[in-house]
Amino acid sequence: MKVLRRFLLLPLIALLTASLVVACGSGDSNGSAIRVGSKDFTEQFIIGEMYALILENEGFQVDRRLNLGGTPVAHAGLVQGEIDLYPEYTGTGLLTVLNLPAASDQDEVFQTVSDGYKEQFDLVWLEPAPMNNTQAIAMTRQKASDLGIRTISDMAAQASDLVMVGPPEFQEREDGLPGLQQAYGNFQLQEYKAIDPGLRYKALVDGDADVTVAFGTDGEISAFDLVLLEDDQDLFPPYQVAPVVRQVVLDENPGLADALNTLAARLTDETMQQLNYQVSGEQQEPADVARDFLTQEGML
Repeated sequence: MKVLRRFLLLPLIALLTASLVVACGSGDSNGSAIRVGSKDFTEQFIIGEMYALILENEGFQVDRRLNLGGTPVAHAGLVQGEIDLYPEYTGTGLLTVLNLPAASDQDEVFQTVSDGYKEQFDLVWLEPAPMNNTQAIAMTRQKASDLGIRTISDMAAQASDLVMVGPPEFQEREDGLPGLQQAYGNFQLQEYKAIDPGLRYKALVDGDADVTVAFGTDGEISAFDLVLLEDDQDLFPPYQVAPVVRQVVLDENPGLADALNTLAARLTDETMQQLNYQVSGEQQEPADVARDFLTQEGML
């Protein structure tokens, strides 16, 4: 009889333990850890870790839920209350989440996404950083100087002699090559080489291409002293980063917004380029890079 009771109790205890784990992991933020998420690429890992470290330094308990996936996954997690905040970009909020037309004015875009998120999702955008991880066009400094190219208009005027590299989808996206051609005079490149995004900068530096598709805070820009061409027709919308937080979490955690807002002004293009390269180029851990930066800035 004792043996029988023991075998009956063990599954029951296991079931109760599992239920407790699930409950602890999926409960709301009231009286529990702040669940900090991120998307699935280097810059997001670094910034998400910074948010977590800043909150911990202010006495908040934090549950890291980094590397969730792309925008749809991270945004859905926030709306459904599975995470409490994550870093998002204003251009992504405008185009991908709210499905609104592109705009180039930073203040206008921020106000639009801030109002739209609050109205539709009861989510709050905190202060945006000056960094702008927008899509861009890059060249080596020497090649740009030799050809007298400073703007995308300059590049378009010489496009028939230029080879561009970039990801395959850039050939199809409205804010990719078709958008460039529409905004800058329907130019035709000598060639567009569709390659893996991780090989873009090597192709440029090795001389296999003259121009590459880039993003404003890519680490390789500062590491290889590349030039970003001026988007003189304002095709690409701004992609400033900011914490997006559930309103209920802000209500339940006084001081959370002020703590995170202390970081915003410190994240410039040059800073993020350097931090990103420490991970992508020097193979450092994002958590180490985040902690070292915050320590150097006197924030930890």
